[in-house]
Amino acid sequence: MKKEPNIEDVQQPITSASPEVREIIEKVWKLEKSRLDKKLNTHINDDILTIIKEVVQ
Repeated sequence: MKKEPNIEDVQQPITSASPEVREIIEKVWKLEKSRLDKKLNTHINDDILTIIKEVVQ
């Protein structure tokens, strides 16, 4: 019998990530949420690249 994943299982890769990776995930999530709220359909890749560069520096 296969166990159904719970929320902890789904969030485990995020909670166990380094602080830098968690920061990138949070910023990209907020960016995507704001884009969805505004119903923007433009490309997000450049914005994600900018976030990654900021965190890595």
